[in-house]
Amino acid sequence: MSKKYIIVLCLVALFVIIFIAVWMKEKPLGRRPSEELIAQFDSSSVTLMFFGVSADNKQVAYINRRSDKPFVVVNKRKEKEYDAIVEGSLIFSPEDGHLAYMAKEGDGWFVVVDGQEGKQYDGIGMRSLIFSSDGKRLAYVVKEGDEWFVVVDGKEGKRYDDIGAGSLIFSPDNGHVAHGARVGDRWFVVVDGKEGKQYDGLVEGTLVFSSDSKRMAYGARLGNGWFVVVDGEEGKRYDDIALGSLIFSPDGERIAYRAQAGDMWLVVVDGKEEKQYDDVGIVVFGPDGKRIAYWAQVGDKWFMVVDGEEGKQYDGVSTAVFGPHGERVAYWVRRDDKWFVVVDGKEGKQYDGIAMSSITFGPHGERVAYVARLGNRHFVVLDGEEGKQYDGVSRGTLTFSADGKHVAYVAREALKKFVVVDGKESRQYDAIITEMGGKFIFDSPDNFQYLAVKDWDVFLVRDRVK
Repeated sequence: MSKKYIIVLCLVALFVIIFIAVWMKEKPLGRRPSEELIAQFDSSSVTLMFFGVSADNKQVAYINRRSDKPFVVVNKRKEKEYDAIVEGSLIFSPEDGHLAYMAKEGDGWFVVVDGQEGKQYDGIGMRSLIFSSDGKRLAYVVKEGDEWFVVVDGKEGKRYDDIGAGSLIFSPDNGHVAHGARVGDRWFVVVDGKEGKQYDGLVEGTLVFSSDSKRMAYGARLGNGWFVVVDGEEGKRYDDIALGSLIFSPDGERIAYRAQAGDMWLVVVDGKEEKQYDDVGIVVFGPDGKRIAYWAQVGDKWFMVVDGEEGKQYDGVSTAVFGPHGERVAYWVRRDDKWFVVVDGKEGKQYDGIAMSSITFGPHGERVAYVARLGNRHFVVLDGEEGKQYDGVSRGTLTFSADGKHVAYVAREALKKFVVVDGKESRQYDAIITEMGGKFIFDSPDNFQYLAVKDWDVFLVRDRVK
């Protein structure tokens, strides 16, 4: 073999090595992701704020309004045209992927499930359509004449003068269904068709079951007194009960809510009053139900109250987030015009902003991440280390893998969005649907999937970390 030939072989080998090195550096994550086309949006008719995604990311449904007769499109399949379809009513059952929505034809309103139309009624309760958590039961509110009633599993309930807006719920074990109802000027709770005690009013958004479905609570009013009813027992009267504030602990053993006494607010835990403040915020139980936290306000200062102990005062504070074992607690605060996160009482670095609801603990509690901002640039802070800066980071997309070794989120540069896993950027798309109903799913410690939109085509993207 000649010397010249050997030199040529070495140059070719060097070129191949350089090409592979560059390709490995530039390619998305561990390998090129696969894309499965599952749906195609009509760009002239789809409203990206009003569509549904199944729990397994394999079905996407939206309302096409291109003509006078709107219709639903499921993946690439067109369903029947109707005179009207209620925006925001598209829901998939949690497990089996059954699609339901509210529609109108002529003067009749009805629910459509997997293309099958239900009975027509004079009216329908907007946003009342719910599946049970196992997807086997369906309920919604309808109207006939001046009477309102609930339809559960196709069976009509008793007629009432009104059904409490947003009060229709299934118990966590799916064995019970409850809602508020009114006859004349009297309100009461109905559980599995049985009417409870009548009151002058019910507190909106407070009807809740415990996680084991054995307990139930709600807020009610008699005269000028507001109180909470737990397992049929009425609590102390207050001047007000905060809307939606009633919460059971994860184990169902404890209950808390926010109440007003005169000009002051307080948290009531298991019937016992905590200290009164000018205002109090959302109550959060630890995962084992033993710990409790909420923010409080005195004058123009805010602070966190954890297990009855008041923390340091700031100019602003967020709702607390407990770690998965309840030992750790984190929240963001504001001092003057700077924002930072407090973890286990220790203040982190100051930033121009912290994204609300972005604080996320890893599955074992050791790791914590959140979205921060400096100027107009956004980035993720993971275990105190700042990631790459972007035009935007979607706060609700921070996700840890089940083993806690990997963290993913959606970022934006200019008009393109992409997934970042362990600091490595994947392909760019026009939209990532994890922000709009889809799910970022780690299939295994190293494999993940999500829904992405490119040129109005919807792809199920599968990728891996390495």
